[in-house]
Amino acid sequence: QVQLVESGGGLVQAGGSLRLSCAGSGLTFSRNTMGWFRQAPGKEREFVTAISRGSDITYYADSVKGRFTISRDNAKNTVYLQMNSLKPEDTAVYYCAANLYGVGPREERKYDYWGQGTQVTVSS
Repeated sequence: QVQLVESGGGLVQAGGSLRLSCAGSGLTFSRNTMGWFRQAPGKEREFVTAISRGSDITYYADSVKGRFTISRDNAKNTVYLQMNSLKPEDTAVYYCAANLYGVGPREERKYDYWGQGTQVTVSS
């Protein structure tokens, strides 16, 4: 059974930082492109960032470019999201997801497995 478990969410003031982690099990982690998505209240889930299997390619939404950094440790079956210079508009539930074929890393429908999400709240 595939499991993706996010952690590291919480409440932070604007301008602060958080680091999210997502631990995978039940899948060959290193063979999956990994992504982070987020869903704010009343909005659709949106792409945030993704990283290729070997970490050689990363993708970012324009809204987070320069502030967020995705990384992964395949030996630990974990993907990370370092979030700096956080803004109130970054408030959302953050989900990690696994994309087995690495196709369409920005597309939600291309992801095969999802975590349960972790809440990030940025106060102004």
